[in-house]
Amino acid sequence: MKKSSLNTITKDLKFVYSKNKSISIVFQDNLTLSGVVGELNSNLKELEKLSGSDIYFRGNSIIIKGNQQKNEAVKRAIVFLTEQFKSNGSLEKKDIVSSLDTFMLEEQNKDNHQSLDYIIKTPKRSVIPRSKKQKDYVRALKESEITISTGPAGTGKTFLAVAVALTMLLEKKIERIILSRPAVEAGERLGFLPGDMKDKVDPYLRPLYDSLYDLLDFEKIQKRIEIGDIEIAPLAFMRGRTLKNSFAILDEAQNATDIQIKMFLTRIGENSKIVVNGDPSQIDLPNKSYSGLNSSKKLLGHLNEISVVDFDHKDVVRNPLVSKIVQAYEDKKND
Repeated sequence: MKKSSLNTITKDLKFVYSKNKSISIVFQDNLTLSGVVGELNSNLKELEKLSGSDIYFRGNSIIIKGNQQKNEAVKRAIVFLTEQFKSNGSLEKKDIVSSLDTFMLEEQNKDNHQSLDYIIKTPKRSVIPRSKKQKDYVRALKESEITISTGPAGTGKTFLAVAVALTMLLEKKIERIILSRPAVEAGERLGFLPGDMKDKVDPYLRPLYDSLYDLLDFEKIQKRIEIGDIEIAPLAFMRGRTLKNSFAILDEAQNATDIQIKMFLTRIGENSKIVVNGDPSQIDLPNKSYSGLNSSKKLLGHLNEISVVDFDHKDVVRNPLVSKIVQAYEDKKND
């Protein structure tokens, strides 16, 4: 976070401590207050549930009632949410979760230079790593030629990689983004799919489109795709190519074999980066032993040019329930 920005926000908020051990946070700007409170007080209700404090909204103030420790935690959370709203113009549920996270609050208090290194600024929003491993991952994406990451759904593997790639494209550090996935069905047999080749493979690649549209306007993404600045293709289409001045991402790599991952990695050319992401717990190959994701980590993790990042359920930044579901399945597997 920018310290200068936080200082400005602190000036925009007035903190009033009462004898009844409550804290009133007075907002100077009603638009910001409405954004932090949320429609029908939804953000405050979620913050109240997560923090175990009583939080009220009256006039131009948010009032926190609880013990001193909880009050201060919620106060810092509201400052964090105010910064997020001012930066992005909206708040998401994951922002509420992050506002109480120790890592995020520590990042908030770091100096301007340290924090800016890890903020990914795209035209639609600023993307901020929300755990230490996410921060390490962003560092790897920027500094390493090849990054291999594993972990459960919701840990930001694909989204952060797409955000870094898009930023590099817009800053003209690369000429092209290539997004790829193995065309493997997720435990179902879909049978014949109608249409041309694009129609047949698009359903497998939809999550990559979703990440792009979340970071840049639909029309601009479509234009970039049309002129070839952004290419979305199944893994089978990558054979025989050399990728120069490119940022290539292989998503769902747990469904790629050793030979396929080797093929993808060896496409790397001059001034290029390659990212391989996957979740080893969601292998959809008929024979799970064919997956090449874990073996690629073991074979290549010692190379200086290659970074390996392993996420776990604590790094999940979607609905908090996702983290609990992931942990429950992990516990079952270890029984």
